[in-house]
Amino acid sequence: MKCDLIVVGGGPGGSMAAKTAALAGLKVVMLEKRQEIGDPVRCAEGVRMMKPEPEWISSEVKGARIYAPDGKSIVMSEDKSGGEVGYVLERKVFDRGLAMQAAQAGATVLVKTRALGLLRKDNAICGVSCLRIGEPLQIEAPLIIGADGVESKVGRWAGIDTTLELQDIESCAQFLVHDTSIDDEYTEFFLGNSIAPSGYAWSFPKGNNLANIGLGIQGSRSKPGEAMRLLRQFMRTRFPNGKVVEMVVGGDPCSGPIDSAIADGVMLVGDAAHQTDPLTGGGILNAMQAGILAGEVAAKAIAAGNVRRSGLQEYEDRWRDDFGKVIARSFQLKEFFVKLTDNDLNQLIGSLAKEDITKMDLPGMLRVLFRLNPKLLWGLKSMII
Repeated sequence: MKCDLIVVGGGPGGSMAAKTAALAGLKVVMLEKRQEIGDPVRCAEGVRMMKPEPEWISSEVKGARIYAPDGKSIVMSEDKSGGEVGYVLERKVFDRGLAMQAAQAGATVLVKTRALGLLRKDNAICGVSCLRIGEPLQIEAPLIIGADGVESKVGRWAGIDTTLELQDIESCAQFLVHDTSIDDEYTEFFLGNSIAPSGYAWSFPKGNNLANIGLGIQGSRSKPGEAMRLLRQFMRTRFPNGKVVEMVVGGDPCSGPIDSAIADGVMLVGDAAHQTDPLTGGGILNAMQAGILAGEVAAKAIAAGNVRRSGLQEYEDRWRDDFGKVIARSFQLKEFFVKLTDNDLNQLIGSLAKEDITKMDLPGMLRVLFRLNPKLLWGLKSMII
């Protein structure tokens, strides 16, 4: 099989890259190792996006409620809560919908097809070797987009260091839960080292008393089975009558921007490029935007006959200018906040009791917190003032 571009991974980033490149006239093949795109769901499914398709949405929320370790809470409105609050998706439908858009744009989608390695000729990448439904397959193409998740194999095969230190990955566990006590109108975030060391727990409502309830803990503070143990403990405390319908575990990058998301013949998008927000763990919108940028640059590079780093540098420059700076800032904030004690967190959230933060965004709330807690937050002064 021959084509212009191979996209490895059928998530939101991969599908947007395949769609964009196909619309630009490239012959595109997108590979997905699982037999069903979007399943299993490894995501809390929260996102704020413009005009989503109705079938993609499980519920629409009014805002976010953030709990301190002592139980005190603050509320932020939906439009100020960040990129993970607004809608709760039905990711199985959402991911398949994006893959269908890629196919309708002209991309060939191959499920149950696992990439095994990169093909090379005269020291240049020239395709991907695969295993498709148990049979070997070679696909030739001068350009590869890796959208294959945390610690991307495509990146490693191309010589890009995609490994993560333990402190730069969150070990996560999540249940889909039915419980009449679930608040269907607000996403909820629970802070505290006794709940989720250097992380947080969450509840993302999906309507009809269903919610994704999970937590993530810093890898350097975890051990085998720890995330699941803490999640069960959290359930007993917060949702003792909850009925678990599904469960999933996985890792989420919370590092700063990757050193490089390109190599000769290769671009990385989404989790593969560490483009997840390190503070919140959200990455859907960044992955989609990166996919669009990579698809556009792929079309230009193929047309110009230059798929070396120099021909792909535009992608690197554009994603860093677009949202890479936000990722870098969020990493600094994460590095500061994971060091706070539960007493520190109680002080910060308690100090907002008399403040109207419902219309504040995160930078605005940080400025208020700094004004109220200058000694505790002095290390953030350069980012806040």
